[in-house]
Amino acid sequence: MKAQVRTARTDDIDEIIALWEVAAENAARPVDSRAGVLRLLERDPDALLLAELDGVIVGTVIAGWDGWRAHLYRLAVHPARRGDGIARTLVDAAERRLHVLGAQRFDAMVLDDNTLGTAFWSARGYSPQAEWRRWVRPAETAPRS
Repeated sequence: MKAQVRTARTDDIDEIIALWEVAAENAARPVDSRAGVLRLLERDPDALLLAELDGVIVGTVIAGWDGWRAHLYRLAVHPARRGDGIARTLVDAAERRLHVLGAQRFDAMVLDDNTLGTAFWSARGYSPQAEWRRWVRPAETAPRS
């Protein structure tokens, strides 16, 4: 049976976070929160795509679009469902969404030591962009006002 892809709804948030706890890259990042996912859905209701099998969420990807760049992140598939083509199905849907919005290039955020993730993205035709390095700053350290 092929997974069905749909956009996330607010009543999915707890199930999404539970999936991310077992299936996503969680190292070196803030803990996912209900409030954070809700903010995403309020800002861009179509960004968070879900894969469902028999009414159970088994995969996610966020197809972020800021009007200039297209970002794919939080690709996560339940460990028991890996190898079933769910990631491929999700990324196909995400790329279609972003292309319709006007994206000319996609980027995927993957931790360097995520061998499963780097193999997947490489097989999709993505490659690391050596001349770029992602720089981050925790929001709580930024000036307010």
